[in-house]
Amino acid sequence: MTTAEKTKDEAEIRECIQGWAKALRVKDVDGLMSHYTPDILAFDLAPPLQHAGAAYRKGFEEWFRSFRGPIGIEIRDLDITAGEDVAFTHSLNHISGVRTSGEETDVWVRVTVCFRKVGGKWLASHEHVSVPFYMDGSDKAAVDLRP
Repeated sequence: MTTAEKTKDEAEIRECIQGWAKALRVKDVDGLMSHYTPDILAFDLAPPLQHAGAAYRKGFEEWFRSFRGPIGIEIRDLDITAGEDVAFTHSLNHISGVRTSGEETDVWVRVTVCFRKVGGKWLASHEHVSVPFYMDGSDKAAVDLRP
């Protein structure tokens, strides 16, 4: 793989992530899901332990309905490693917004995404989103951490 090819692939993956973030902000589930392979396997914040395919879409539909307006998303420290037909990224993402309950969401999460090149297009085939937890016996999610 030449340096030019690698740079092109990294730029395409960055565009995919930016398109995903744009769709998330406006709660566009079709736009969001267009960045995933049909067989996406995700380890997300919400139960169960794993989400696959259509079930992942349903989770986003439910989550989007829990916000009053747009969802804030900031992607920080994005790192992209691309091969010929597989790639991975990792970043710290800030999610914010007002829930239908009036509660404010303001949390940083750790995100790792694995991509496959399908028909010449980079698509996310695995996603892992997490927050650390306090290992002091409380098992509480450490949602108060900031980069």
